[in-house]
Amino acid sequence: MPTAKVSEKIAADADAVFAILGDFAGIDGPAIENKVIEGEGLGMTRTLTIGGGTVVERMDNHDPASRTLTYSIQNDDCPLPFAGYVATLKVTPTADQACQVDWFGNFRAKGVPDADAIEIAKGIYLGMIKAVQKQLQG
Repeated sequence: MPTAKVSEKIAADADAVFAILGDFAGIDGPAIENKVIEGEGLGMTRTLTIGGGTVVERMDNHDPASRTLTYSIQNDDCPLPFAGYVATLKVTPTADQACQVDWFGNFRAKGVPDADAIEIAKGIYLGMIKAVQKQLQG
């Protein structure tokens, strides 16, 4: 089972970074055409429209104390090249007003070679991390 992983340092407070990345209902990005949130807390889902297709994700774990979020893709007809996808992000303080984001996903590649699916997942993670950096820099 392939694993995609990125680790990025951010010059911002870990709690501020997790407040954005850990907000399961708050996801936003240029590729997201529409978003529907259902439920609250563990088990809540977000349905994202991306490229005309739908991605249904469920929040499986959310721990503000350890700044960790785990989520999984629920729909087999997801337009992304992943099956059995589960991802976790963790934000760890590294210094005063700095932190590291570790984001990894495990999945089976669907319709593309493993290496391509890994690069797509890493691109998604890095894109979200860069968006948070921009947001926090004002």
